[in-house]
Amino acid sequence: MDYLVIAVVVVILAAAIGYIVKKKKSGAACIGCPDGGSCSHCQGGCSCHGQK
Repeated sequence: MDYLVIAVVVVILAAAIGYIVKKKKSGAACIGCPDGGSCSHCQGGCSCHGQK
């Protein structure tokens, strides 16, 4: 049972890390920003947070 829980956690972590790496390679500066990389605040860094 413990091995199953550990395996699920490892799979979730691997998926999250893979997602972050994929987004960073595609040039996304602000992965958590809802506007993605399309807002002007995200072009130079990660300072979006709903500011328009």
